[in-house]
Amino acid sequence: MSAWHVRGLVLPEGSVRDVWVRDGRVSFLPVEDAETLATDVVILPGLVDVHAHLALASPAGDHASPAERVRASARAHLDAGVLAVREPGSPDHSSTGLGPTEDLPSVITAGRFLAPPGRYFPGLAREVDDDGLLHAALEELTAGGGTWVKLIGDSPVPGPGMTPTFGIDAVRAVVEEVHAAGGRVAVHCALPEVVQAVLEAGVDSLEHATFLQEDQVALLAASGAAWVPTCTINAQIRDMLPPGMSSAVDGQATAICRAVEAGVPVLAGTDAGMGPHGQVRHEIELLRRAGVDATTALGAGSWAARHFLYLPGLVEGAPADLTAYRTDPREDLSVLRDPVVVSLQGRLRVQHRLD
Repeated sequence: MSAWHVRGLVLPEGSVRDVWVRDGRVSFLPVEDAETLATDVVILPGLVDVHAHLALASPAGDHASPAERVRASARAHLDAGVLAVREPGSPDHSSTGLGPTEDLPSVITAGRFLAPPGRYFPGLAREVDDDGLLHAALEELTAGGGTWVKLIGDSPVPGPGMTPTFGIDAVRAVVEEVHAAGGRVAVHCALPEVVQAVLEAGVDSLEHATFLQEDQVALLAASGAAWVPTCTINAQIRDMLPPGMSSAVDGQATAICRAVEAGVPVLAGTDAGMGPHGQVRHEIELLRRAGVDATTALGAGSWAARHFLYLPGLVEGAPADLTAYRTDPREDLSVLRDPVVVSLQGRLRVQHRLD
């Protein structure tokens, strides 16, 4: 179908508009002979999972090749209406370059996880010490497409337990050089002292930050970094923590609400790979249950996430990544499970005609 049309309430702007799609791109000007797919719907920029590891827990199974695993995981996201995925770290580079040319979501990768020897799950990370970190980070930035690098800041592994990994000087050097190269730095972290150190070093996103304290919210807001709390995996985090630490997870919901109030970009990421792929709608629901208002929770997995990742929303001439629903998801987030239209750069994945 070369041209089609939907009409409805467009979020986040909140006005009723006609949206035409011609040659895979959005237009707000009438397109002759466009086929109307639906009217009286609610239209969103495409959903985004900001934290997923496509090589892990793939529907293709562990026996499949790396290429098969990442593609099967990406298809699971697409089947759930997710049109973009950020992969902050991987055991390999098999996700690099995945995207709509293969009828898959746009995938933004960070190369391999970077961790000191023995400080992350066995076999998953590229293991480097402080002296080798900068060189490895720049290599992984290039291998992942030049956008992101992922550092493991702490991890609940046997032996040293959950303690800081890299020295702060090494992290600062990575941030400075990666920024100079046009990339950004994500850090897996949980401990408040690690959160404090990496924010002071100028990183761009906190992944998990499970024990982030309310008195650190002001620093987080001032830093401009995003927070991806991955609420979906909190049960697994509790199971990994030493006795006496698991209750600290309970404070995350309050910190999330304080961060939203302070203007922090709190974004929806599921940490798929720890669990199944294609569950970002559940993460959005968990942010709502934590006390985040429905509009912000929805934006965390749609327009706000796209803005943070430099992906266009529903603007004139942009690739037509959009989803449409019968009713307003802000009133009932469960409708995210049943889209009327899912368009990946203009190619229809789901189409239920509603005239």
